[in-house]
Amino acid sequence: MVNAAEAYKRQQILTATPEQLTLMLYNGCLKFIGEGIDAVSEKKYEAGNTALQKAQRIISEFRLTLNMEYEISHQLFPLYNYVYDRLVEGNLRSDISKLEEARDIITELRDAWVGAMKKARAEKGQGKGGQGYA
Repeated sequence: MVNAAEAYKRQQILTATPEQLTLMLYNGCLKFIGEGIDAVSEKKYEAGNTALQKAQRIISEFRLTLNMEYEISHQLFPLYNYVYDRLVEGNLRSDISKLEEARDIITELRDAWVGAMKKARAEKGQGKGGQGYA
């Protein structure tokens, strides 16, 4: 059963649009931050570190793939840096408040991304009836 689930997940990734992949990354980042917060709260520092490093890698990927030809990228880059710093500092100091701050920022970015996806789809005449990626 695990192989079937892995195959399904792999197929989702391989067939996803760039927009869907970005959403998957935001959701994955939030998942790992949540796991990190839970682990640090339970004083399971090794598990917390592992989860938070996964979230940090996603943020690093976001920073590396920004297209700096767009003004929004110049706004997102320092925000991603800030989130990355909160994750590192929260991880090193086991500071839940810094991790929650990072989670809250990524949640807002993810929600804005979902809104942009819905708007773009509506402008193309798709996704009517409230159906979408979220």
